[in-house]
Amino acid sequence: MSIRNLDSLFDPTSIAVFGASEREGSVGATAWRNLTQGSYKGALYAVNPKLPKLTGYTVVSNASDLPAVPDLAVICTPASTVVDLITQLAALGTRAAVVLTAGMTREQKQAMLDAAKPQLLRILGPNCIGFLSPHIGLNASFTHTNAIPGELAFVSQSGALVTAMLDWSQGQNIGFSHFVSLGEHADVDFGDMLDYLASDANTRAILLYSESIESPRKFMSAARAAARNKPVIIVKAGRSPRGQQAAASHTGALAGSDMVYEAAIARAGMLRVNSLQELFLAAETLTRFRTNTSDTITVLTNGGGVGVMAADAAAFVGVTLLDLSDATQQKLNAVLPTNWSHGNPVDIIGDAPVTRYVDAMQILNDDAAVGAVLFIHAPTAIVPSADIARALVPLAASKAGMPPHVMSCWLGDHAVEQARQIFQDAGIADYDTPEQAVQAFSMLVKYRQNQAELTEAPPALLPHLRPDLDAIKVIVKTALVAGREMLTELEAKAVLDACRIAIVPTKRVAGTPDAAAQAAQSMGYPVVLKILSDDISHKSDVGGVALNLQNESEVHNAAATMLERVKHERPEARIQGFTVQSMVKRKHAQELIVGSTIDSVFGPVILFGQGGTAVEVMADRAIALPPLNIPLAKALVSRTRVSKLLAGFRDTPKVDEAALHGVLIAVSQLLAEIPEIAELDINPLIVNFEGAIALDARIRLSAAAPAGSANFAIRPYPAQLEENVPWQNQNICLRPIRPEDEALHMAFLQQLDPEDIHMRVFYSRRTMERSELARLVQIDYAREMAFVAMGKDANGLPITLGVVRAMIDPDNRDAEFGIIIRSELKGKGLGFLLMQKLIRYLQSQGTERLVATVLKQNTRMLSMAKQLGFVVDSKEQLEPDSRALCLSLKPGG
Repeated sequence: MSIRNLDSLFDPTSIAVFGASEREGSVGATAWRNLTQGSYKGALYAVNPKLPKLTGYTVVSNASDLPAVPDLAVICTPASTVVDLITQLAALGTRAAVVLTAGMTREQKQAMLDAAKPQLLRILGPNCIGFLSPHIGLNASFTHTNAIPGELAFVSQSGALVTAMLDWSQGQNIGFSHFVSLGEHADVDFGDMLDYLASDANTRAILLYSESIESPRKFMSAARAAARNKPVIIVKAGRSPRGQQAAASHTGALAGSDMVYEAAIARAGMLRVNSLQELFLAAETLTRFRTNTSDTITVLTNGGGVGVMAADAAAFVGVTLLDLSDATQQKLNAVLPTNWSHGNPVDIIGDAPVTRYVDAMQILNDDAAVGAVLFIHAPTAIVPSADIARALVPLAASKAGMPPHVMSCWLGDHAVEQARQIFQDAGIADYDTPEQAVQAFSMLVKYRQNQAELTEAPPALLPHLRPDLDAIKVIVKTALVAGREMLTELEAKAVLDACRIAIVPTKRVAGTPDAAAQAAQSMGYPVVLKILSDDISHKSDVGGVALNLQNESEVHNAAATMLERVKHERPEARIQGFTVQSMVKRKHAQELIVGSTIDSVFGPVILFGQGGTAVEVMADRAIALPPLNIPLAKALVSRTRVSKLLAGFRDTPKVDEAALHGVLIAVSQLLAEIPEIAELDINPLIVNFEGAIALDARIRLSAAAPAGSANFAIRPYPAQLEENVPWQNQNICLRPIRPEDEALHMAFLQQLDPEDIHMRVFYSRRTMERSELARLVQIDYAREMAFVAMGKDANGLPITLGVVRAMIDPDNRDAEFGIIIRSELKGKGLGFLLMQKLIRYLQSQGTERLVATVLKQNTRMLSMAKQLGFVVDSKEQLEPDSRALCLSLKPGG
């Protein structure tokens, strides 16, 4: 389930409270009081067999006695009664319930869900505080206070946090569109709430407090869809191991690795913050300032000390202060005193009159390189702060077509109160301290980085890096048939070789010093000697690796010593022999690790970081969710400290980035195509300016097949849906739309005739903002599909001929389609080809119906729809000049 009947939950026309009470301090009494003392305009009913009246309302004994079927039921009765109540309410036609009751057993919760499911009755809870929808005056909770109406939605897994947040927000005058406690979220969960709030007109930003996620693919799909529309900001508790343990015991779910949560949040285009205060700071910043795309900041201030504080804060969080150009500095020299700071921060000196503020701001505005200005003002006796604010507003306020560029910090209290209000009324983001403003800007930078990851939609396989899957499958099958989970070193390296990852030549020999020495002699010195045993995974830990052996004697002695030490350290280990490989020495090389594992929540993940034997000690690593492409691989590398070394320093050239990114993508493709991969380590991976080569590898398999693209938290680009078909004496490609289609799609829109645009289903004009265009080409394939027909123009360059798009509702019941073809190609059968492809795809996904609203005068579309089997749905008819079309996609439908 997803958003079905959530309108009955959050915007009900009537509410019945079961267990409404007059007993002071009880949940039933508090919930009833909150409902009756608010400004909610709908009908209210009290249900309690022990009371005839309650605060002037007639009380009924049970659900069957209600004067009307309530949209929403609020249940405050004992756990043993809940299942029967849900059964009765579902039969009556109630569509939503808030179960405040605590203490339900697992069996009771499942019985409750089973009773609700046939009638799609939605349940919030159990064991929740309830919810508030202040814009309709609704408080269906047992909180101690109401929420102020506003435009922020807050959804929390913790009930105690809800009450604390409500109390705190009252003092801060922060308003909400919705305030929701999920409780044990047996039905309505984070994914449902994100889907609902993403399209809620009263909500401009979504705030989440999460401790665990139980449906990761649903959550990621909903989060990515919501984050395309409005800011989604999350506090994810459980960063530390102790915090993860507490979260698991609190929610009864696996908390998962915090690093994996970090990666998932970034890939979903959300912003993670560390505290509730940061939650609101980020919300304020993103709702006012998120269209600003600058990565650097320029500080303009009347105080040198506060400028230094801002510069220090920027250095601490990694925000770059812009180096002012010579031309801008010359202009500032002309209007500022000679003792101004001559750099960034721009200190215009404490005795500045209004004109000096205006002149400096104007000069910064005129410099195209100055993308963001942090204005910091300390009150002085020279000029009232309000006068400065009024003079600067025309320069600092956001202008039509331009992103906001000024953040402000009016230091002090009463002396700057009016100035601060003037800026706030003009829509200029305001902060209490320089440190807070810089922190907010750093959040903005991180948010943009995450939004960039959101736009990426890589396929599971990149054609130019396609692995030899047949060879890999033979290795995997051989090991599993033999009852082995761990591949040998040679088998693991053979898998890497089949993935087009360079490996060092390696020989397997018998477990004797003479055999090792003979192999080394034939290979050439220097060599590396390693123990070979299925029972020893980390060979260095037991003295099972000897490096840089220069001659036969060194190899012979190393082999004998190794056998003795391994026998002492791991007497139970079965020794299969040795491996001998060339000693790789590369100039300016870095030792890295690339690996993968299966996270308990988000499934397959990829790890990258500084490698070698001290990998655990250095703990310099980052994680990403597959699938990867080049931009996502770059982003993964950039999140590590070693990335600075990889970029080159002093006389060390930068590494071959293409080779490194190729290894990461190869691992991503391996995880997508070989579901038996349970764990993989390439350590060390040697990388320098010449390329990348794997010196060692370990791979663990699992017959349970925990990997594979079907288990990815993010659905890859469905390259398997691409097909070439003959049409009008040429071959064209029908394929899913991709983010890189943006320029082609804009060119396609621009050539459409006005009449075609009028007839369209999902376009309104030939030009659009880039953000709108991005949403058309950057789609979530889990809930939407767009097929484009691609051909060639007269010069042989790719061109978009047509597109068909379907938006699938979160319940996969209905898909609403739209189709448009290049104006000169209408009537040639291309639309029919695209519609047939869309219908086949939706049928394969189990979607029930394909629907659309078509203008009555669009006879060409209506005729094609009739040929395809569509019928006019009179029940869905809304406008006299349009037709509601419907095609059943069910087998035999």
